[in-house]
Amino acid sequence: MRRPHPRLLAPVAVLLLATACGTEHADPTGGAGAAVPAPRATVTDPPVDGVRITSVTLPTASPSPSASLGSVHADRLPGDSGISAAYQVANDGAEAMTYTVIFAFTTDTGAVMGDKKVTVSGVAAGGSRNGTVDLGVLAPGASPVTRVKVERVTKVLADEAPSETGACPASGLRLWADDGDAAMGLRVVGLHLENCGKRDYALDGYPRLSLLDENREPVDGIRIRHGGAAIASGTGFDDPPAPLTLKPGESARSGLVWRNTTLAGTAVNVPYVRVVAKPGARPVTVTPELDLGTTGQLGVGAWKRADG
Repeated sequence: MRRPHPRLLAPVAVLLLATACGTEHADPTGGAGAAVPAPRATVTDPPVDGVRITSVTLPTASPSPSASLGSVHADRLPGDSGISAAYQVANDGAEAMTYTVIFAFTTDTGAVMGDKKVTVSGVAAGGSRNGTVDLGVLAPGASPVTRVKVERVTKVLADEAPSETGACPASGLRLWADDGDAAMGLRVVGLHLENCGKRDYALDGYPRLSLLDENREPVDGIRIRHGGAAIASGTGFDDPPAPLTLKPGESARSGLVWRNTTLAGTAVNVPYVRVVAKPGARPVTVTPELDLGTTGQLGVGAWKRADG
């Protein structure tokens, strides 16, 4: 995952004019008929859960009369599509939050040509954070990108944010969920625990789970069953619990297993899962997006050593 970072743009060649006549291009010679660039406008799309796009940069090689308000056309950088978006994350809550945002790069018709996931850590209560997201290399033959939109936002308490890289948390443990796998309605998401501290860490049993809705409130009526085999065999999380000790630098893994079968009743979706590695451990909230259908159950595997 690439972290958001400011990027110096090459000199601006053409600015999108916010008029009904479409895009006008400045004459580089300054001769008769040269258009005077309009001031850089801001994107007016409403924010999505505190995240909004403030401007979009497109390459001069593919300007479009119907590009979104606020687009700026700039020279393309080597090895890059030249397409990026500036964004702002604003936290109007009472606690510091860590945001994970998916940005979709689309055509005029809404077809997604690429997406990027960005994590913005520790946005203070009442504070905001600015950044830039780049599309990177666009696939050969892809349709022109003219818009960038906020596709999805998830946010967790900064103190409970998962960490796969970066500085070791004060707890001495990293805990995160992977992107998972899905086949024929069966879902499997791995939970990973790394001892990045300086002391041994003992485990024996299953992670403790709390299921949370989009407002991070408890979800009732879901039975959490021990072992992946309670949902389906062959998931790799069928072994019974056994004691193990993680030395510094060693890791363990568990897994969430469920089906998204929908029959009679209302389907249940659970965006957040608060994970406690063992009693007394610091909770970590992951976002596996559980589409549980009407099954009413979720399987969890016992911790086991992650040996390669």
